[in-house]
Amino acid sequence: MRLKIAVLAGDGIGPEVTREATNILRAVAELGGHDFIFTEGLIGGIAITETGSPLPTATLDTALDSDAVLMGAVGDNKFNALTPDKRPEAGLLQIRQALGGFANLRPSVAYAALSESSPLRPEVTKDVDILFVRELLGGLYFGAPRWWNRETGESINTMRYTKSEVTRVARIAFDLASKRRRKVTSVDKANVLEVSQLWRATVTEVAKDYPDVTLEHQLVDSMAMHIMNTPRNFDVVLTENLFGDILSDEAGVITGSLGMLPSATIGGAVNLYEPVHGSAPDIAGTGKANPLGAILTAAMILRHSANLETDAKAVEEAVHKVLNEGYRTADIARGGPSITTQEMGKLVHQALAESIDQRQALHAV
Repeated sequence: MRLKIAVLAGDGIGPEVTREATNILRAVAELGGHDFIFTEGLIGGIAITETGSPLPTATLDTALDSDAVLMGAVGDNKFNALTPDKRPEAGLLQIRQALGGFANLRPSVAYAALSESSPLRPEVTKDVDILFVRELLGGLYFGAPRWWNRETGESINTMRYTKSEVTRVARIAFDLASKRRRKVTSVDKANVLEVSQLWRATVTEVAKDYPDVTLEHQLVDSMAMHIMNTPRNFDVVLTENLFGDILSDEAGVITGSLGMLPSATIGGAVNLYEPVHGSAPDIAGTGKANPLGAILTAAMILRHSANLETDAKAVEEAVHKVLNEGYRTADIARGGPSITTQEMGKLVHQALAESIDQRQALHAV
């Protein structure tokens, strides 16, 4: 397997966590005989400092010439005086638009070893494994017209979807569900919104092509409650843009820390992968950053861009193993002893190497 990966570490803790993620990918390549080629690029605040742009042309060219893009984080308070289109965050928005990904994948997984880190009771979070599939290019965030008339005190945003936009993201959700527990929960507000009625009708139509996958519909307000009360009931959750933004953040409490959450944006020219957490400039360089979100993001690269499902699971199991052995970074230590970013990365690397060695030994018998 040959894979070209653009690594855009970005700002704050971005370089620290992406370093550990790329170390894991290098280990998978070395142990599995794969050829992973890494090319670094600038994005965000560091790119503004060195080139004057949050997304230099060279970085975009590198990304478009790759098979996958691994992001770190963007954001630096020293650029807050700039207009929004010039700030570090603009680089992220620009690259998302250029790559064209329309489906955002965000897992929300409960780790037994971290049950006390979640505000939810352990019996509620036990065995939870939800994958949110959020449509990313339509809905209120992109619909036109949109304006704010400061003189009249009136503003408007437009929630708009076409059948084709809903169909393509629904197919991704059903394809993923067919490889998991074969259930899709589609979230809408069809009792009030015509755009949600289109959403529901289109998803129902797509479901006919997947007879082995169960489809259920949930209204968004009801879903917000069920995620907190009975999250174990859900497998793949399919949402439009605004609802997915809110619900996936809500479900983040199941894991217990933003530092544990990976994400992927797929469906465009090149898949874009990034941990959910921000740049956290206040802890940059201190060794306190949690690299597990970035490492689990690397697992998503293996799954969705390299088609190496066994290796993706091995990375995820290595994370489980290290957590079960009691190792914690500061954000999940709950006041107890903690280890550094680099130490956590090395422990996952060691657990992964042992797992792959054992697998190869079994195959050799």
